[in-house]
Amino acid sequence: MLNYKNRLTAWFKEGDKRTLSGYHLKLFSVFAFILSVFQIWSVVWGRLNPINQMAIHLAFILGITFLVYGYSKKARQRKLPTSVDYICTFLALGAGIYFTFHAERIAVRVPIMDPLTNLDIFFGLVFVLLSIEAARRTIGLPIIVIVLIGISYALWGHHLNGLMWHREFSAVEVLDDLAFSFNGLWGSPIAVAASFVFMFMLFGSFLNKAGAGEFFFKLSTAVAGRSKGGAAKVAVLASAFFGSISGSPTANVVTTGAFTIPVSKKTGYKPSFAAAVEVAASTGGSILPPIMGSSAFLMAAVTQMSYGSIVIAAIIPGILYYVSLLTMVHFEALRLDLPRTAKEDIPQISHVLKEGWYYFIPLVVLLFFLIQGYSASRTGFYGILSIVIVSWFRKNKRMGIKAIVAAMIDGAKSSIPVTTACAAAGLVIAGIMSTGLGGKLTSIVLGLTEGMLLPTLLLVMIICIILGMGMPVAAAYILTAMLAAPALIELGVSTLSAHLFIVYFSIFSAITPPVAVAAFAAAGISGSNPNRVGFEAVRLGIVGFIVPFMFVLEPSLLMDGSLAQIIIAFMSAVIGVVTLAAGIIGWMITRATILERLLLIAGGFMMMYPGLLSDGIGVGLIILVMVIQRKREPELSEKKFSQSLEKQKIEDGKSIGVSN
Repeated sequence: MLNYKNRLTAWFKEGDKRTLSGYHLKLFSVFAFILSVFQIWSVVWGRLNPINQMAIHLAFILGITFLVYGYSKKARQRKLPTSVDYICTFLALGAGIYFTFHAERIAVRVPIMDPLTNLDIFFGLVFVLLSIEAARRTIGLPIIVIVLIGISYALWGHHLNGLMWHREFSAVEVLDDLAFSFNGLWGSPIAVAASFVFMFMLFGSFLNKAGAGEFFFKLSTAVAGRSKGGAAKVAVLASAFFGSISGSPTANVVTTGAFTIPVSKKTGYKPSFAAAVEVAASTGGSILPPIMGSSAFLMAAVTQMSYGSIVIAAIIPGILYYVSLLTMVHFEALRLDLPRTAKEDIPQISHVLKEGWYYFIPLVVLLFFLIQGYSASRTGFYGILSIVIVSWFRKNKRMGIKAIVAAMIDGAKSSIPVTTACAAAGLVIAGIMSTGLGGKLTSIVLGLTEGMLLPTLLLVMIICIILGMGMPVAAAYILTAMLAAPALIELGVSTLSAHLFIVYFSIFSAITPPVAVAAFAAAGISGSNPNRVGFEAVRLGIVGFIVPFMFVLEPSLLMDGSLAQIIIAFMSAVIGVVTLAAGIIGWMITRATILERLLLIAGGFMMMYPGLLSDGIGVGLIILVMVIQRKREPELSEKKFSQSLEKQKIEDGKSIGVSN
């Protein structure tokens, strides 16, 4: 009885990621390699029915999930897959085969005229239940709670009264929506996971295998390493680049943070601060053009807007975020009076570029084909091809067959959490679409906020953060876009602004405690408290929570307006985020008092709020603090000089005593 109780309680937590060996590893590698080969084939040569494409992708992802993720973290002694795991793996593959052979019928069937057969019901249930279990093992409880609420509402919502009532659905009808419609498992979440998201995961894996990681880290060190607190600035620049490609804050923290966090600690930053810088920088990569961690492609797929228009709109907000983060790191280094890194430890920019300039070629290839209007999936393939070619520019970095196979296996493995989360999100969307819940929630949101824009934005922000906690960006964005975007658009917010607003908070939910998965990963490296790292990351990344409100209220920040309007809005916002950073860290010209920090924070907000009056107030507050600090600086300098002189006298006295 106790064993069953333990297994039941263990189900409410994510599973344990295993390190496979022996024939288990070989089988996993074969499945992962086949999946990557299939994806590349389908992009270049395949012309498959969409359900064929998605069913094969989901079947293989579920299959390898049960091999590499255990039932529970409590069962750590079971480092290898169990018989139950293998049963789940082959059931998933069996369901994939069944849906592949019946894809044409499923795609065109009319439920009333063509009811589900017993085999349809069986394999549909297999896909639904295994998708839920795989999402639990990889993501954890939050997304499962949302899925179960959505399915329960579809089954029993007809018992409710008022606005939340819907007509009665039988269990078979609910299963039909979940597993046999383009609103459920085969909807937009899996569609994007099985196409360009996977290809860009593969692109990132190939880039890493080719040695680009080492190059861009050296380049970041060469650019920022010599300045005060340079180690943390290197972390910001390197993590921004990798975060933009991977779209996974946690994976990025583990990759770049393994080096940047210990070096930042050694420089003199507190462990929690060093970890938080890495978390904030890694998370922000998903808002940084041109790749945006696949966020731009997701928005393009959901909104039917062009990729180019989304990337152009995201430039200024992305710049503002990283200007703020770099400023905070710089002011913290000044506040702690950290030393500069020794010149001999910093590589020369010219030398670094000479060694690895060709790593920019795959990025140029991506941009070229995207601008030419090629699909994101095909663009990703051309990017991968260019990586293999440029790797042969240097003898010790050449990608042979072994490295290519390893990159394909790693790419498939890294896509597991995204795909399982997207499958779960598809199940939730099925419940939303069949019951009309999306429209009802829009009415509820607008009713609670009485149709006022700012309260509606705040409520949508909360919804995005709650639904996005612990979920990959792709699934979090698609789910919250279905629920929250209509309310904003109904209030007159443009489609671009509304969806970019949701993208931002779907992304930054990753650093919001108590879940904050990326913060837990960074805390493990730094040896600090995960919640402290999470709250510190929110403090450092605060502009990521403010900028969405700014561009909704001031569309010029999304390049929507005249050149003069855009320049004025941008300059005002830059001054605002720098001032806000000074207030949060407590340093501008010199160390700030509590009153000065409050004035700086207020001034920063005034500069970020659109309007000449608010800008005037902001400038006035900034000048006031600068005058106060300038007046106080000579006194502080004299005091510091006296302390330094006294310290020197003591050291001289000690040295004389030693010589005697």
